[in-house]
Amino acid sequence: MPSAALPRVSAVRSIRLGVGDPSAELRDIRIDPDGAIMAVVPASDAPIGADEIDGRGQLALPGLVNTHAHVDKSWIGHPWQSYGGEGGTDGRIRHERARRDELGIPGLDITRRVLAEFVRFGTTAIRTHVDVDLGIGLRGVEIVREAVAEYDGALTAEIVAFPQDGVLRRPGVLDLLRQAAEAGVEHIGGLDPASIDRDPVGQLDAIFAIAADTGAGIDIHLHDPSELGAFQFDLIIDRTQALGLGGRVNIAHGFALAQVEASRRRDLLRAMSELDVTMTTVGPLRLPQLPLHELDAAGVRFGFGTDGIRDLWSPYGTGDLLGIAWQYARSSSLVRDEDLRRVVELATTDGGPFAGGARNTLAPGDRADLILLDAENPMDALVRTPPRDLVLGGGRILHRS
Repeated sequence: MPSAALPRVSAVRSIRLGVGDPSAELRDIRIDPDGAIMAVVPASDAPIGADEIDGRGQLALPGLVNTHAHVDKSWIGHPWQSYGGEGGTDGRIRHERARRDELGIPGLDITRRVLAEFVRFGTTAIRTHVDVDLGIGLRGVEIVREAVAEYDGALTAEIVAFPQDGVLRRPGVLDLLRQAAEAGVEHIGGLDPASIDRDPVGQLDAIFAIAADTGAGIDIHLHDPSELGAFQFDLIIDRTQALGLGGRVNIAHGFALAQVEASRRRDLLRAMSELDVTMTTVGPLRLPQLPLHELDAAGVRFGFGTDGIRDLWSPYGTGDLLGIAWQYARSSSLVRDEDLRRVVELATTDGGPFAGGARNTLAPGDRADLILLDAENPMDALVRTPPRDLVLGGGRILHRS
């Protein structure tokens, strides 16, 4: 849990910029009282002030943006929980529902611990899915809001009301999603309309209607593979266009995009780009990765997320978003400097809009979200994922080693 008052910083001195400045010259970043970058200037040799940070020549990167998290459920803080239950999406849902109450999920202390891990690894902005179902109602949303509010704006987050147990197959869930949207959550979610609800048209029609009525965005978990998944991409694209929801729809996971034929993928990407339908990925192992060059060439925005960490779905996960970017890059066989730099950009600069912010290039006017780490350049930071020595959110110290 953060302290009552996170220290404010007026400058970070003697740092090397990892974005926007190809030189290795030392710079000072000056921060205004509202937490925005006021100026980036050549490093001064003046004494370090009491409210200034000596960067000691370290590399500065924009804060990491976790575009797909589940901060409401984890067993961090509990004794080791052995993996149990059945595999597959529906099997994991059943196992989680059977055990979550005994672990206090959702719970304020659990969410605090997850946020603290994110912050320690340099995350300064989050889009998090929060379970909404007949067992917990909107309680998880309230808990997450309370935990984020304790950071007093230094950590920012947007919430997706997420129907983890299905939508149409659980009567009453649609009403909860509408209530959540009317109460101000930024997005509502969906889950595998074909394989979970077995009614892709029905689930998507219902979710899109809520979004059209309330102004909420849409963020849909779509695990279904190959052509079954691609068919649901088509349905999502059609409804985005018909209802004028361009720029408000995201597809999470979307494994099918990397599994269909190149020509089919090209057509989907073209349609997504025209409507600004975005994607988020957790860099899954043992599955084809979303193709970096094809998404960039088409102009389809995407971001990285940690998914759940140490939860009843899997014991894995540390909360390190830079580690997810590393996993994506290595699994994609990316080795060239320009590609490694691009992956870092996706994890930092380009992630901002997924969490309600702007692109952060550590330029004047940008929010002072940044991390310092001991690395030669962004490529080195990605392949080594060194400790984050300083994490600033809105010009306040979230973490310092």
